[in-house]
Amino acid sequence: MSPFIDYGEYGKKLPVHGGVEARSRRGAFGRSWWGKALIESVEQMAEPGRLARGRNYARSGQVISYHIEPGAVTAEVQGSQPRPFTAVFTVRPLREDELELIIETIRSAPGMLAEIASGALPTGLGPLLLPTTAAELDFSCTCPDPGWPCKHVAAVCYLLAERLDERPREILTLRGLDLDMLIGGIERDEQSADSTDPYGDRAVLPDLPKVAFCPAPEDLDPTLLRKALRMTAADESTAAAGHRALTAAYHLFDR
Repeated sequence: MSPFIDYGEYGKKLPVHGGVEARSRRGAFGRSWWGKALIESVEQMAEPGRLARGRNYARSGQVISYHIEPGAVTAEVQGSQPRPFTAVFTVRPLREDELELIIETIRSAPGMLAEIASGALPTGLGPLLLPTTAAELDFSCTCPDPGWPCKHVAAVCYLLAERLDERPREILTLRGLDLDMLIGGIERDEQSADSTDPYGDRAVLPDLPKVAFCPAPEDLDPTLLRKALRMTAADESTAAAGHRALTAAYHLFDR
C-alpha cells in the first residue's frame, strides 16, 4: 500500500498564462488509435488517483512547455511552488533486435514505408513501438511527490497522447527512431540480399499473367460490322458469309 500523502500541504497550483492546454475538456483523452493506445499503456501501470489529477493539470494548461526527444519527453510544469517543476516521461529506446523486427515488418509490407513517409503510422506497428511493461518506461519529476507518476508527469502523458493524435510518427522519435534510420535499414537489408545473388540467378519469378482471349468481332457492334461488310459484298448472303469467316478466323487463335 502506498503511503498517505497530504496534498493540502503543497497548496493550490499557480495559474499559468500561455501554457499547453489540452484539447480534451472532459472524458477520455486520445482521439486516434495511437493516442488511445498510449494512454491505455500508461494507465495500466500508474495509480488512478494521480492520473486523474494529471488530467486536471493538462486541461488547465499547467504544462508550460514540453519537448520530445529520443527516449524522453521533458516538460516544465507549474505546480504550487513559484518555480515550475521539471517532469520527464522516459521510454526505453528500442534494442537492436526490436529495431530489426520493425524494419523487417515494414520491408515485408508493400506500401508501408511510403505511408510512414507521408506522416501516417500504420497501427500494425503498435505492438512493436508502444511500451507495454513498467520496465520500458519511467517517470521522474523535481516535485516533492514521490508518486509514480506524480500528477505533473501524468499531465505530460495526456498531452503526449494528443500530440500522437496529430503526429503519430512522434512515437518513432520517442523510441529512438527516425524515417532515415528506417529507410537505411531497409536498403541495407535489400543490398545484403542482392549481394548473395547479384544477377538474380536464384530469384523465383512470378508466373506470367494469363490473359483471357476475346475475339475482336465480339467487342464490335454486330450491326455496324455487318454494315461495313455489305459495303464490300455483292449481296446480303455474301456479307453474312464474310462475317462467319471473320469470326472463325479469330477463334483459330483461341487454341
